[in-house]
Amino acid sequence: MAFIDLKQTKTHSMEFGGMTVEVVEVPRGEPETSLKGFWQNIQKASLSIIKGMKVTLWYLVHPSTVVTQQYPENRLELKMFERYRSQLRLARNEEGEHLCNGCDVCEQICPNGSIKAYSRKNSATKKKEIDRLVWRWDICTFCNFCVFACPHGALEMTGNFESAVYDRRLLIYNLNAYAGPPAKELKKLSPEEKKRAMEPRDAYSGQVPMAGATLPGITTLGQSQGDARYVG
Repeated sequence: MAFIDLKQTKTHSMEFGGMTVEVVEVPRGEPETSLKGFWQNIQKASLSIIKGMKVTLWYLVHPSTVVTQQYPENRLELKMFERYRSQLRLARNEEGEHLCNGCDVCEQICPNGSIKAYSRKNSATKKKEIDRLVWRWDICTFCNFCVFACPHGALEMTGNFESAVYDRRLLIYNLNAYAGPPAKELKKLSPEEKKRAMEPRDAYSGQVPMAGATLPGITTLGQSQGDARYVG
């Protein structure tokens, strides 16, 4: 290996392409051929390798701090980090009442149409309320726009990352467990009125493929494409 002695550099001018340019001349030193220099190079290379393997060696002697997740063996206690975004859900209070009033801001802000709000007017309160809030997990980009845009804080992203299914249609479902007013409106009603105001909604009912609804690129329930085993 030859070494460069920067202290012995020289600068001079040369004609290049009709122009005068400054050129730095760097003389090369003689390569180290002695046995002492050979062992010095071995030492430097070894130290460089040790520095590069510092993190690996540290985890080697501290096995309790290993961060590799043994999935799926640890699926019961596995928790994703706080800022991880995956499955969308409606925020609910302790009594299971959602905060959505069917304003459809989430639908308007969604960049790829993965959420659709079907609202209605309550016959008693004459106010708008959610009927079905359909979410498409199959095309959602998890941009979090709907969560930020919701004026009532009715939506939230969870850390549930398991979305493997045998049928794509299972990834399109209703987020709301009931159709009716939000929690703040339900507080104004008596227990009997509240019960009447909350109509149960199944996850796969209404305007979803599993209930027979037609969506672009999605095969509805009962259809097939050449093979009875086909799933959308």
